[in-house]
Amino acid sequence: MFPFAPEVGYLSLSLVNFFGSLVPFIPLPGFLLLATMSVGDQFNLHILALLSAITATVAKQIIFYVSYGGRKIINEKTRKRMRPFERLIKRYGAGAAFFAAATPIPDDLVYVPLGLAKYNPRRFFIATLTGKIVLSYSIVFISHHLGLSLVEPFLENIDDATPVYIGIIIFGVMMTSVIVLLLRLDWAKILGKFAPWTLDENNED
Repeated sequence: MFPFAPEVGYLSLSLVNFFGSLVPFIPLPGFLLLATMSVGDQFNLHILALLSAITATVAKQIIFYVSYGGRKIINEKTRKRMRPFERLIKRYGAGAAFFAAATPIPDDLVYVPLGLAKYNPRRFFIATLTGKIVLSYSIVFISHHLGLSLVEPFLENIDDATPVYIGIIIFGVMMTSVIVLLLRLDWAKILGKFAPWTLDENNED
């Protein structure tokens, strides 16, 4: 499933994790490689966890900045619909970024709206890095102590990885469609009932 073997070492993990995290909405198997490399004593567990967290955070920061500047190509009508949602995401930005980073959910569903909302880049980086460290250490220590028993059930019946890649692409298309839907919803009507403060044009913080 990987373009190079775990024996290549830390460079292998860095490349898979960075480029896997850089592709929006498509969960490439960086977590699986991290779990595999954590088994045994061949690699330093702290280096694995920190390397995984840092490379993933750098990739997500790039996605964040692309989204940050993406508002320039979004028409005014769409931006007007999105403003209530932007105010909501700004208020809970750090917590949302940390939760998305610390759990195996499709985190770009949170990061792209945060970029569109022009959330503070430094706060985003700190929250994302902290969350990725928590997730990476969890994967590393669980995999190290439980061994390949976590990974083997997913791999033992796989003779050809092509269906896995197809499934990853389909999942990515679905997540992209969700983002498009987020951009098209009338957030004033949705949030007006539950968070009326998001409709206040003077409330931008």
